[in-house]
Amino acid sequence: MMSPSQHARLSHQHEAIVEMTKGVAEEQLRTRPENNKWSIFENIAHLSAYQPAFLERLKKIQKEPSPLFDRYIADNDPTFLECCDMGLQQLHEHVFTHRFLIQNHISILEERGFNKIGRHPVFGELTVINWIEFFLLHEAHHLFTIFKLLHTSSR
Repeated sequence: MMSPSQHARLSHQHEAIVEMTKGVAEEQLRTRPENNKWSIFENIAHLSAYQPAFLERLKKIQKEPSPLFDRYIADNDPTFLECCDMGLQQLHEHVFTHRFLIQNHISILEERGFNKIGRHPVFGELTVINWIEFFLLHEAHHLFTIFKLLHTSSR
C-alpha cells in the first residue's frame, strides 16, 4: 500500500504547476532560458505527457511478469509534442485529467498489486510502490526546475 506521504503527494503535488504559474503570461512560460534548455511550458508539457506513459507502465506491470521498460525520452513521445502545442489551460486540464486516471488506477489495486515488479533500465527491479515514488520524485524535480526558472533573474 502507498504511504500517507505518497498518497498526499500523488493527490496534490501536481497542483503546484497551477499555483506557481498563476498570473504568468503564457509567452513568458514558453520562453526558453539562455542555456536553451526547456522552457517552463515545456517542463509542464513533459510532466503532462509522462502521465499517460506512466499509467500504461502501471497497467503493463499488472498484466505481465516483470516487464522491462525503455528509458522514457520526451522528445520521442508524440504526446509530448502534442502537449507542447496545447494552450496553457488545455495543458492544465490534461495534467489534472491524467492524474485522476492514475489515482483511479492505483485506488483499485489490491495489496499484492503494489508488490508487482517492473524493470527500469537504470534502477532495475522496482515494485509498483517504487515506481510511484520514482514518478513523484521525477515530478518534484521538474517542479523545482519550474520554480528556479520562474525566480532566476537571468531569464
